[in-house]
Amino acid sequence: MTASNPVLERELALHTYLRQRLAAEFPDADEETLADTLEGISNLPDQLAAIVRSALDDEALVEALKRRMAEMRERSARLTHRAETKRRLVSETMSRAELRRLEVEDFTVSLRPSRPSLVIVDEAEIPDQFWKLGAPRLDRQGLADYLRQGGQTMGACLDNAAPGITVRSR
Repeated sequence: MTASNPVLERELALHTYLRQRLAAEFPDADEETLADTLEGISNLPDQLAAIVRSALDDEALVEALKRRMAEMRERSARLTHRAETKRRLVSETMSRAELRRLEVEDFTVSLRPSRPSLVIVDEAEIPDQFWKLGAPRLDRQGLADYLRQGGQTMGACLDNAAPGITVRSR
């Protein structure tokens, strides 16, 4: 028995007791008659139905939450993209204007150089040392560090990193 609800346990015990008493009192009664009689005198079917309704409500809430969470993830992605676009706009404009620092009452923006990102030109040309063991998987960080330290390979290069900005709030 895995039920842990005391009310349900009590109803089950009463239902079992009533079933046994009815079977003893009316030994000639068939299963359908016993079931119909028990349905009228036991609350167990009502308790079980209530639990199933509650489970259905919980499942409906889970589905609604999944949809809402998906919508919120989409909104978060849109806001992240919008913030990145605005930061890139400020960075590019400050760079073109040769403005290295912007101080206003609530924050300071500083133009700073960014690290070049890895660009894979041809995976077949990348040396074995940058492939991780197991299923072949490229060690992008190791390859990028190697190229930043002056290494060279035909299969990858570093891009021309656009400057980025740092914002410090006061």
